[in-house]
Parts: sequence; C-alpha cells; structure tokens
Amino acid sequence: MQIETEVNSSYLNLNPAQQQAVLQVEGPVMILAGAGSGKTRTLVTRVAYLLEERRVSPFQILALTFSNKAAREMRDRISQQVGIESGALQVTTFHSFAARLLRQEASFLGLSKSFTIYDDSEQKAVVKAILGRHGISPKELSPYDVIYFIENLRNLGHYPGRIGQNESEIDSKDIFYKYFLEYEEELHRANALDFGGLITGLLQLFEMHPEVLSRYQDRYRYLLVDEYQDTNHAQFDLIKLLSNKHRNICVVGDEDQSIYSWRGADIKNILDFEKVFPEMTLIKLEQNYRSGGNIIRAASCVIEKNNLRKGKTMWTENPDGELIQIKECGDEKSEANFVTLEIQKTALVEKVNYSEFAIFYRTNSQSRVIEDALRKEKIPYRVIGGVRFYERKEVKDMLAYMRLVVNPKDSLAYGRIINVPPRGIGATSLRKFEDEAVLKKCSLLEMGEYLLKNQEDFSHIRLSSKVRSAILEFQNLIGEIQLMEDGNAPLADIYEKILHESGYHDYLRAQKDFESEARLENLEELGNAIKSFASENPQMRLLHFLETITLDTSAEQDELESKGEVALMTVHGAKGLEFPYVYITGVEENMFPSYKSIESGEMAIEEERRLFYVAMTRAMKKLTITFAQGRMLFGQVKFNGFSRFLLEMPSNLYHWQQFRAEGDEFSWRNKSSSKMDEFSQETNYDDFGPISEVKSRNNNESKQKFPKGSKIRHDLYGEGKVYDSEGQGNEEKIVIIFKGGVKKKFMVKFAPLSLI
Repeated sequence: MQIETEVNSSYLNLNPAQQQAVLQVEGPVMILAGAGSGKTRTLVTRVAYLLEERRVSPFQILALTFSNKAAREMRDRISQQVGIESGALQVTTFHSFAARLLRQEASFLGLSKSFTIYDDSEQKAVVKAILGRHGISPKELSPYDVIYFIENLRNLGHYPGRIGQNESEIDSKDIFYKYFLEYEEELHRANALDFGGLITGLLQLFEMHPEVLSRYQDRYRYLLVDEYQDTNHAQFDLIKLLSNKHRNICVVGDEDQSIYSWRGADIKNILDFEKVFPEMTLIKLEQNYRSGGNIIRAASCVIEKNNLRKGKTMWTENPDGELIQIKECGDEKSEANFVTLEIQKTALVEKVNYSEFAIFYRTNSQSRVIEDALRKEKIPYRVIGGVRFYERKEVKDMLAYMRLVVNPKDSLAYGRIINVPPRGIGATSLRKFEDEAVLKKCSLLEMGEYLLKNQEDFSHIRLSSKVRSAILEFQNLIGEIQLMEDGNAPLADIYEKILHESGYHDYLRAQKDFESEARLENLEELGNAIKSFASENPQMRLLHFLETITLDTSAEQDELESKGEVALMTVHGAKGLEFPYVYITGVEENMFPSYKSIESGEMAIEEERRLFYVAMTRAMKKLTITFAQGRMLFGQVKFNGFSRFLLEMPSNLYHWQQFRAEGDEFSWRNKSSSKMDEFSQETNYDDFGPISEVKSRNNNESKQKFPKGSKIRHDLYGEGKVYDSEGQGNEEKIVIIFKGGVKKKFMVKFAPLSLI
C-alpha cells in the first residue's frame, strides 16, 4: 500500500511513526499508542489530513470514543486546526451514535422515533415487576442479579434470535435467560431501550436489514475508534459491520492500558484484530514524551511480564531523572504522614504548586487516612473522579444515623435516613409525617415516639399499616442505639449495629455491582476510622467523633485558589492524566494486586499489572511508591507484604527506604539492592494469602448460640422463636418471629437476648 508523501509540511512535524499513522488512511490500520506517546495529537492530525489533503467530506468520517469529554476535546481541536464548524464533525461516543442512528431508523425495529432510554432505576423497576409476576420477591432473588446477567448479554452483543460468534457463551436454558426475554418484550411494549440495548439494537438493525447497513457503510467511508482497548464484543461487532465494505478502519489503543474488564472491555479485540482484518497495517507509537528515562524503563520491565500483549518497547529522549523512590512504612497512618510531609517539603524546596502533585490508590476507601493527614497539615486537595471521603453518600448516610442518635432533634438526619435503605416510606408519606411534626412543633423523632404511644391518633394522616410499621421499626432501632451510647458501649459496636441492623450492609451486598462493592469498602473504612478514633480518645463518644469530622472538613476553603490542590484519585481514574510528582500508595499484596485478582487467576493478575503500569506512567518528573508493613482492613490489621510488582523493576532504577515515626521525628533505614534480592528470593506470596471475608474467619469460633428453632426472650420485644440463623460467634445473625407474627433480624452480639 502506497502512502502519499507530497503533503503540507505541517503534517510532517511529527516523529516517523506518528507521520505513518497520519498518512496511512486506506485499509485497516491498528495504531498501538503507548503511554505519553502523543496519541491525541496524532489522531487530530490524521482527521485534519483527511479533511484538508484528501478532501474527504466531514460527513464521511466517523470517529468513536467512550466519553463525551474526549469527543468534545477532539472535535474542538480538529475544528481549530482545520477551521470548520465542530458541529459538522462526526466525533461522538458509541452510545450517542447508536441513539441518534436508531431514532432515524426506529421503524425497522418496531419502535417510534420518540423511544425512551431507560436508566438504572427504570431497569430495576422492570426486572422487579417481572420477578413479581413469577411470585419471586427481591429478598429471594435480587433484581440486580438479573440485571447483571442482562448486561453480560449486552456486552456480548446478544439480542433475541441472534446467531453469532459469541452465542456459544450464552446458555438459553438458564432461568435468567427466560427473564431476559420477558424483559426485552416489556421494553419493546413500552417503546423503550436501555443503555446497553442501544448497541445491540444497532447490531440487530444492521444484521436484520442489510440494505440499511449498506447505506451507512457508504456514508461512513472512514472509521476511527479511539481507546480501542476498552471496547467490548458488541462494539467490536458494530465497527466490523460498518467498516466491512470499504475497510478503511483505524483503531487506536494500547493493550498495556486495558483496565476495564469489569465493565465488559475485552483485550482480545486488540490481540485478535488481524484475524478479522488480515491485511491490516500495524503502527507502534513507542516514543514517550511525558516521563523521565528511569520511569519508562522501570514501567517497561513491569509490563513485559504480561503474556496478553502485542509488544511495544517504550523509549524516551527525556533525561533519566531521579530514581524511583520506594518507601516502606509501618502502617497506613505512617504512610499517609510520609506522603503528606514529603509533598509539603517538596512544594517548599522546589517552589512548585500543590496542583503538580497526585496521590493514587487502588480503591476509594484508601483515601480516608490520606485525607485526614492532608487536612491536619492544611494542605488543600481535591478528589478526582469521586468525592471526599466524608462527603460520599454512603458515609454521610451512616453519619446521619449517628447524628440522630446524639441529637434526637436533628430532623434533617431523620429525613435523610428514614428510607435508607428502602423501607417503603416514600416522599408522600414522609411529607405527611413532617407536616404533622410541624403542627405539633416537635422533631421527626419525637413525632415517631408519639406514634409509638398513641397509634390510634394517627388515622387522620392516612399512613398505610406498612409505612407505620416501618417507622416504628426505625424508631426502635434508634432507641436501641441510644441505649448503647448512654451505656458507654464501644463506638465500634455501635457502628456495627447501625450498619447491619439498619439493613444498609445487606442492601448494598445484595446489589452485586462494582459501585456497591466500592460503597461497602468505604463503609468498612469508616468503621476503621471510628476504631482508630476510639483507641486514641478512649473517653470520647459519638458526639466527639462527629465534631472532629465536621471541624476537620470545613476549613481552609479560601486557600484553595491561591495554593492549588493536590489531586487524589484511584488508578482507574488516573488514566489519561499526567502529573510532575506522583505517589502510588498501598502497593501491597492483596491490595495491588487486589485479593480478588489473586483469587481469580493469571488473567486478572495481568490486568492488575496493566493498572500498575498506568499508574507509573502518569509520572512526569518523580515517582514515589509506598506500602505499609501492616494495614487495617476489614476491622483487622493485615500484614500483606509488598506487592510482587515491586520485584519486577530492576534494582538499579529505584531507591528503597524504610520510614518509621518516632514521636515527632522520622527515621530512615536504607535497604540495599542485594538485601532486596535476598528478600525477594525468600518471599512466598502464598504465605500472605488473600484477605479473608468475615465469614471465613469463624472456623475456630464457638457454635451458634441461638440455633434455628430456639425459644428466646428479647428485653424489648418479649418472647419469640428463632426462624432462621446464620454465622456463629461474633458474626451470628438470627431472624426471630415474635408473638403476633412480627419478624425481626438481629446480630446476636448486639441484641439483649436470652434462651427460654
């Protein structure tokens, strides 16, 4: 294939590989763009070349990416370079493209152009209704289990009746598949599609109506797909269909930065591209313009341990820069203190703004200790891709329970949590309750107490018996917690009672999605914060803990603009960003790589290694990696040992030190490379083992205290019988049916129970 070379010199102001990526516009092209290799500039120039030099109409070029922000940035840069209106450029996301095209061709699928796109809550409502028709309650089968199954089918590109290469992965005899078919019928009757159904709907349109596909193949003669490593099966099938006629398909990505398998992304789309397009041209952008030489060499040595890759050799003309710093700390607080003081010192000595620093962590819950340390030193920061720890919804929900316990007149807290987790108390019922409280000039909690004592007086508010029951149960829970607080029960026990007996923990666990798992981790970390506060302040109660948080999080806002802010984020959130000074924290076995990846096998470990590679290559000038010898996890101190990834870096590229706090002084002990080599040979990662779930720690604990069928007495509710029981020792939970048929669930260690 000949590449046109007589072009405007502005297109040649690139390195040789970038020039080839710009000029090779005919036929299938795969551009492997390494970290910091100038990918965006190359893509913008490629589109500009098609428009200006090849005189291709902007309506014949389709560029697809994954976020509106990325699409908007690319449109703006192309518009500025070429001088055309950005609105004429077909640069958009997969889902926006699918939605726009389906509205034009909706009749082919039996839809109208005004079809609705259902969000998560509407998805759940449909699935819940379907399960209800089968006599299945959400307690028996979570709607999220069915939604997860449907999303997997979407990622594979499946729609009812489809026959394709991925159908061998689908079990149509699975009972969930029956629910999927009913779900599809329900959406069709409602003239609706869900988010994932936009892609499969477009696949169905093209495969069932070849004449429609042919029209769009002729319109979009040049296709470009950015962040190709993040595509799933369905998206790959879509671009394969669109490009099959003219074969002018250019995919741009980096298999070494494929880190979203949990969202359905499939690295095989890059690895197997030439099987579908055997005539493709492979172009590698391997020169890094971002980082120092030592960082690039170390990151390359780590990522080359992966088997699932095409293979690139990253290099740079930048100076080597400093050695990578590895800091071994005693615990997570010592780690946070080190990072904070190091940032403070570097900003002062190097005379740089705080905005040049970034702190990465594997999971959101790790930010809490770091945020505490930064606030203590009055260093401004912002959490990117998330919110500050104490401002996260699930954390604020738990804090609202505590606020109500210590301040019964806090009706704002009451209103926030009366239906969290869902108890069937809707906005209308709450408004009636609030109106009555206003009339009686009392707080919502006092109103609830009045309800307990004078149930017959509430007929005029017309609350259903279900709502009344839910309010009474909530009031009783708050009363029990207040008794614990008044009795000086350990703060950690109070928190555990709130978390579990409110139903919040079980509610999140039942949803089984990535976001809910992250919320549970944050709630575990809040428990760690409470334990830490209690150990340091044994005489203080919930009120003091809440006061400390409020005072620590409400200061220094006026300093943010003048000093800039340190950026905090997960490594997933860091992709695509760069900072002069980067700190990667918590680089330990079972943390990074995560314990789930260790349990899942080598493919999962390779994705964790790619994630670590992404973290390393965000650093421009200096990279510091930290880990803790011991860390509080799931309520216990874990000694995980440092991550295997640290041993994959050549010892001549890093400087390893131990950091220990001694009062207000800090001491260091260097570890020589030979000492590290000796340690690494003796280390057996199986000795550390995965972090155990709570249930697996019960092997040596006592048998159940209240087995199923036991007759018991509860100090508040009277006599009853154990209907169901699970766990043992401190984790034992029971369901009791009391006289009158009332059923309640308790954690045994908190409940005032005795056998009859």
